[in-house]
Amino acid sequence: MSLRPVKDIIQTKATLEGAGVRLERAFGFGKTKEFDPFLLFDDFRNDNPKDYLAGFPWHPHRGIETITYVLAGSVEHGDSLGNRGVMTAGDVQWMTAGTGILHQEMPKGDPQGRMHGFQLWANLPSSLKMTAPRYQDIPSSAIPEVTDDDGTRVRIICGEFWGKNGPVEGVAADPHYLDISVPPNKRKRLKVETTRNAFAYVFAGAGTFRDASDPHAVLTESAVNPDAAPVYDVKNHSLVLFDRGDEISVEAGPEGIRFLLVSGKPIEEPVAWYGPIVMNTNQQLREAMAELQSGTFIK
Repeated sequence: MSLRPVKDIIQTKATLEGAGVRLERAFGFGKTKEFDPFLLFDDFRNDNPKDYLAGFPWHPHRGIETITYVLAGSVEHGDSLGNRGVMTAGDVQWMTAGTGILHQEMPKGDPQGRMHGFQLWANLPSSLKMTAPRYQDIPSSAIPEVTDDDGTRVRIICGEFWGKNGPVEGVAADPHYLDISVPPNKRKRLKVETTRNAFAYVFAGAGTFRDASDPHAVLTESAVNPDAAPVYDVKNHSLVLFDRGDEISVEAGPEGIRFLLVSGKPIEEPVAWYGPIVMNTNQQLREAMAELQSGTFIK
C-alpha cells in the first residue's frame, strides 16, 4: 500500500454568491487540473438568516453536474423543466445539467436559524456535455451509514466503501463522495483508488493527514511556550488536496474530526468556463450565451 502525501492544504475564502449569500469557497473558477473532474466546492454555512435567505435565484447551467448536500436547514429548488422539491437535513441532490437547465435554490434555516450545506461541481466529458438533464434526489434515509469497530462512521453518498454502495449512480466521473467521522485521538487509514484525484474537506473538529510512521510529531508543539495548546494541521474550513497513492491516513484530535472525502477519475479535457456554464471551447461558450439571449438555451 502507498500512502497519499498531502499536496496542499487550502483554507476557504469568504465569497458572496447568488443574490447575496455569504459562503466559504475552497476552490473554483480557475484551478481545475489538480481537482479534475471537480470544478468548484462551496460550504454554505451560517447562523444568520440575513446572510443566506436571498438565495440563488434563477440561473443557467450547462456541461456540468452539481451535487448539493444539506446538513442543517432546508433548500427549496425548482427548474425550467417543472421540477420542484425541498432538500432537508441529510438529503442529497445530484443534478446533471447536460444540454442546459434554468433553476433556483432557496435556502431556509432550521428553527434556530441555522443553515448548512455543501455544493460541489463536477465536470462532464465532451461526449456527455449535451446529454439530457436529470436529477437524482436522495433522502437522508436512503444513504447507507457504516460504523467500524473503533467508532469511525461513514455515510456513503456515492461509490463503494466498506462493502456498501451509495445511492447516487450513473455519474460520468464515477466519483466517490463520503462523509466521515473519526472519534477523538483515533488514527485511520482509508483506501482511495490510485488513479483518482482526491481531496478531504474538514468541517468539524481537527486532526492531521499524515503517515503515522512519519518522523514528524502528529501535533506541532509551540517552541516558545511549552504550555501552549497543540496546533493541528487541519481544522474547520480546511481542504486537503492529496497526491497519488492508494490510501490516506488521518489522525483525529481530542474533539474528533469530521470531513468529506471526495475522489474522481480525471477527465483530462480542455475547460472553457464562464460562470455556471462549462464547455470545452470558447466557441461553445459563445454559442451557449447566444442561446441564452435568444431563448433557445433549453432543449
